[in-house]
Amino acid sequence: MCVLLSRKSVMLDQIQSPIATFKNLRVEFETKDGTVVGVEDVSFEINPGETVCIVGESGSGKSVSSLSMMRLVEFGGGRISGGELIFDRKNGDKVDVVKTNASLMRTIRGNEIGMIFQEPMTALNPVFTVERQLTEGLRLHKKLSKAQARAKAMELLHEVRIPEPERRIKQYPHELSGGMRQRVVIAMAMACEPRLLIADEPTTALDVTIQAEILALMDRLKRETGTAVMFITHDMAVVAQMADRVVVMYKGKKVEEGSVEAIFENPQHEYTKSLLAAVPKLGEMQGKPLPEPMRLIKIKNQNLEPIPGTNEPLLNVKNLTTRFPVRGGFFRRHIANVHAVEDVSFTINKGQTLSLVGESGCGKSTAGRSLIRLVEPLSGQIDLDGQDILSLHPKELRKARQHIQMVFQDPFASLNPQMQLSDQVAEPLRNYDTFRGKDLEDRVAVLFDRVELPKSFMRRFPHELSGGQRQRVAIARALALNPKLIIADEAVSALDVSVQAQVLNLMMELQSELGLSFLFISHDMAVVERVSHHVGVMYLGRIVEIGPRPAVFENPQHPYTQALMKAVPIADPRKRKLEKDLNFKPIPSPIHPVNYTPAASEYAEVSPGHFVLTSESGY
Repeated sequence: MCVLLSRKSVMLDQIQSPIATFKNLRVEFETKDGTVVGVEDVSFEINPGETVCIVGESGSGKSVSSLSMMRLVEFGGGRISGGELIFDRKNGDKVDVVKTNASLMRTIRGNEIGMIFQEPMTALNPVFTVERQLTEGLRLHKKLSKAQARAKAMELLHEVRIPEPERRIKQYPHELSGGMRQRVVIAMAMACEPRLLIADEPTTALDVTIQAEILALMDRLKRETGTAVMFITHDMAVVAQMADRVVVMYKGKKVEEGSVEAIFENPQHEYTKSLLAAVPKLGEMQGKPLPEPMRLIKIKNQNLEPIPGTNEPLLNVKNLTTRFPVRGGFFRRHIANVHAVEDVSFTINKGQTLSLVGESGCGKSTAGRSLIRLVEPLSGQIDLDGQDILSLHPKELRKARQHIQMVFQDPFASLNPQMQLSDQVAEPLRNYDTFRGKDLEDRVAVLFDRVELPKSFMRRFPHELSGGQRQRVAIARALALNPKLIIADEAVSALDVSVQAQVLNLMMELQSELGLSFLFISHDMAVVERVSHHVGVMYLGRIVEIGPRPAVFENPQHPYTQALMKAVPIADPRKRKLEKDLNFKPIPSPIHPVNYTPAASEYAEVSPGHFVLTSESGY
């Protein structure tokens, strides 16, 4: 009896002991200017079946802490110079990761500690298929045969809700959308059922519905397997949805820790209070017909002036259709089409913002790229201030592109890593020969001023800047030619709360001062509600609902818009979404045979300017 009791108490002790313990962690980086401390004296624990969310702005040390537990920080020029990182292994051994040899770390990484990285394109190998990358860890750690590993990989793709997994598994990362790539990375991290799952901004690139399902999937995995989750995010609504405990970091130090309810309802540290105040919340714009700037961290009594814009049309798009050919067979014949954008029409007024929202793969980005013919549309009309874009010859199109510029989602990919920032901002001015010599230098200096970057940054390279600073450079480059319209394709999705607010306020200031128009492509519904005059909801290449922002947000009519609104996480831990509420239908394939003729889009006007698709939309 005594033996049984002692064994039971040992088992209980094992269950209660933390899976990961951070004790006085200190990480240093050697730079040209001397030693920089990335993380200083950080301590916290993660228990089995618990989600600990690490929050804070970029540069606060969130990712450095997680990379230290994987011992990956050493590959990025960092050095763990103090503290202990205790990890409780599957076999019951406790190891200090700081002192563990490289061979044991290879066994632990991917098998016992899984990691979901923020940028899926850099986390995936561009020369290997999805199948090769998904099965590699399973065959190495689980010793599965090729057929068993493939079957498990298919099961994982089904779990993360990738449409047509049989076809996707044979594809390469560049053939998938950003959201799909992130789902593959999540499937890879979950493949070996790790004891600790480190998720570094795992839902940043995902739209609302997929985010809701991935969060529910991770939550279920945690409950079923007792996996501990270290969840790094800047989205406070996701924190409210997922966290059991929250650790707030600021300038490399832990400033506050507590249960999710305590942090949201009774924050103690000034930084935590200002962080929560800056979070845009869905529904806070009710009764306000015009967009308003975001609240900034640590700045009180801001002058929040709404932006009316004008009712004069700048861009008219009618029946825009863009399709991509699918080739197959021995002779690579044209066997089908991807219907990326199907019969889309909208208008953007001067000095106003139209936002396009929807799931990844719905055609938002393709629609934006079609407008400047980075992707060649099949048919339709694009009228920019009286100029028919689709009828222009290459020389005329080049001239027209002065008036319509693009800010891409990932500024690190859209900036040249080998060019100084001043040269990158000056490049469009040189290309169009609008400024020369001293005038060119002055214009670049003005643009850096305009996006609130110091002139000392002009001599820097992209890798020397944070994500938010790189995005400001991308905006400065887009502004260089005084465009009439800027297409912002997920321009702030990868930025944390404070930087996101600064970049959005900058865009709105520029809109107010210069009369700029924006096509704002985003999946963040709370941000869209803040910045938009009009909103279009896209599903499977079509706009299913479009109208003034208050009408679409406060009175959604289409079933897909209603599902989208229902999926948005709310920054309140007492209003969590349950998995049973997220009853999304599987996404039908946008691929149809060559001879397939889709029906035309027909709309009903439910209120002035508010249109809802009535023809068959597949939802």
